[in-house]
Amino acid sequence: MLDEQISNAWKAGTKCEKCAIRNMVLFADLTREDFDLMHRPIHDFELRAGETLYNVEADPTHIFTLRSGLIKLISYLPDGSHRIVRIIKQGDVVGLEAMGGKPYLHHAVVLEVATLCKIPVSLIDTLNENSPHLSKQLMLRWQQVISDADIWLSQLSVGLANQRVASLLLYLAEGDNKDKCYLPSREDMGATLAISPETASRVVASFKREGWVKSTSPYRVSLNPGALAGLLENKKDLIL
Repeated sequence: MLDEQISNAWKAGTKCEKCAIRNMVLFADLTREDFDLMHRPIHDFELRAGETLYNVEADPTHIFTLRSGLIKLISYLPDGSHRIVRIIKQGDVVGLEAMGGKPYLHHAVVLEVATLCKIPVSLIDTLNENSPHLSKQLMLRWQQVISDADIWLSQLSVGLANQRVASLLLYLAEGDNKDKCYLPSREDMGATLAISPETASRVVASFKREGWVKSTSPYRVSLNPGALAGLLENKKDLIL
């Protein structure tokens, strides 16, 4: 059993070192010597849309790097309603609160088929104790969480409905393909932007009529980023 664990850990380190999105993920700055410290396996796996990665208050033994896909973090309110408080994208780390031994703060549910790496907190602790190369990336991940929280508060929860929807689409389109993105359901859009699903649907329909958004599949669209960005700079009437 021990030999198998060591073998799995070695394979995990090798896979991490050769990862196709290595420059985007938590282990981006690790050296060959750092990977040699990995004595616990890192599991890579896939979840389908609608599946749950973890629930609030679950035992915080792992953090996760999202290699592809999208994950929504959900917070349920006392009245039974819910809000989407963040959307996790490729290269992001989810479950960072586990680093402090805290229970997970949200429900993490897959929006678009996700491939992930499951990293034991104990492995992160070992690397932190024996290498200086992980701390920078951990700090960047925390800064990203703070930056995303600011976006959610300053751009996605205030302003006109059409401006909120435009901000969300531009946020989801960030990366290599700024003119393409996943299109959330009207329910998810409403839970993210604090508008009704009906309003979200009407705004998206208006964007399609304007030619700013075009469906390419049931859950993906192409965008006119310039037009959407321009909408954020102009005060247009609220779409009710």
